[in-house]
Amino acid sequence: MTTVDLFTDGSSRGNPGPGGYGLILRSGSHQKEISQGFKHTTNNRMELMAVIVGLESLKTPCAVRVISDSKYVVDAIEKQWIQGWVKRSWKNVKNPDLWQRYLLSARTHRVRFEWIKGHNNHPENERCDQLATEAALQGPHLDDPWAKDSKA
Repeated sequence: MTTVDLFTDGSSRGNPGPGGYGLILRSGSHQKEISQGFKHTTNNRMELMAVIVGLESLKTPCAVRVISDSKYVVDAIEKQWIQGWVKRSWKNVKNPDLWQRYLLSARTHRVRFEWIKGHNNHPENERCDQLATEAALQGPHLDDPWAKDSKA
């Protein structure tokens, strides 16, 4: 099974407001950067979207180490909040559309999460932050149809 490091970050200029995500996929000597901007979204949605897009970009099952500065995303998985949300049929959960999409994107991979402190001179996190911020500010921007209903 191929091992992949997935570095992620999300950004929102206003919360909600224009936002974006940035990610780096790295396996051995191969590396790929991906980013995207959205017209109206939240920081938490962009943090989670970075993880989802990274996982969806993998063509075969992989062992994935997700490195994120988002306590929202990391704690939801590592503290198993998501299992409770599923049991409660997503009642009173922010961003259920993205959490459901995360579960689909993660099911073929062996995924583990590591939290890192943001804005702490971690080179990949700083690069992902740059990608996310540029995507939020410069676009091109996609619509995030759920963001208007989301307060996360």
